[in-house]
Amino acid sequence: MSFIDEVKIIASAGDGGSGCVSFRREKFIPLGGPNGGDGGKGGDLIIEVSSRLSTLYDLRLHPHQRAQRGKNGMGSDRHGAGGEDLIMQVPLGTIVKDAETGEIIADLTEPGQRLILLKGGRGGQGNARFATSTNKAPKFAQPGEPGEELILRLELKLMADVGLLGFPSVGKSSFITKVSAARPKIADYPFTTLKPHLGVVEYKNYRTFVMADIPGIIEGAHDGAGLGHRFLRHVERTRILLHLLDPCRTHDSNPLNDYETLNRELALFNPELSEKPQIIVINKIDLPDMQALLPEIVPYFEQLGLKVFPVSAATGEGIPALLDEIALLLWSNPDI
Repeated sequence: MSFIDEVKIIASAGDGGSGCVSFRREKFIPLGGPNGGDGGKGGDLIIEVSSRLSTLYDLRLHPHQRAQRGKNGMGSDRHGAGGEDLIMQVPLGTIVKDAETGEIIADLTEPGQRLILLKGGRGGQGNARFATSTNKAPKFAQPGEPGEELILRLELKLMADVGLLGFPSVGKSSFITKVSAARPKIADYPFTTLKPHLGVVEYKNYRTFVMADIPGIIEGAHDGAGLGHRFLRHVERTRILLHLLDPCRTHDSNPLNDYETLNRELALFNPELSEKPQIIVINKIDLPDMQALLPEIVPYFEQLGLKVFPVSAATGEGIPALLDEIALLLWSNPDI
């Protein structure tokens, strides 16, 4: 299954059923009068957050979503049945927008959240409704009203406590594999990760938090370079940012420049992102070359007021202390 985080759909509530024109026809009862029933109401289109979904893939396959039409009224004063509601399920963190105006219609941030997105049309009244003392045999009925219809754009922003940032090949996939049950593809080449991965980190006393590996952020990402805007928006939901750095990533790579470049891209995309709490994580300290670089790297970030945690995703060294710091930030500051 592909990771689909944006989709455009045509959504329609059900039309109302038409009212019926009918007259009683019984033996020995001439001119029995009108008995046409009302049409049924069209089904509503309901959107619901489903815990089983993590992508908008299903809606990409079915871009036309229409609730059931109401049934037409019938003779003998029989009303048409109402159309069935259509429940459109989406993952947590989905934003629903009017595709033409860009207006946000719904922001689904609560598990199990459910709301009526489009209302079905009212059923038309049958001719029995229009009988009066001066018109005892009306020969007309109302048509059903059309259901509401919109072209919608659905965007998914991952709901995670911690966002894991870093340039390609710094070890993000290995790190999230080490601390959680997530199993992303791991290899030593740029852009191994082409979709975000969510991992549930089990902490002490059975407490957990969610970590997201956010791929595709390189210099120029705010302008669409690399995977650009496609994944930058997933960072907006996270409460804490982990900057994973690898000073040995390339021969000319400077981890200080990497950090500044990433922060600049965040600020250009959304200034609020650079204000989020940040922790610096220096990976691969099991390598001798890395140990030699630490004394000149750590003081730089400490001068900026940032905490630095040297770790090894391969051996697990330093990870328990890092998880302690994340837990402290998350649970002692509920407002972040």
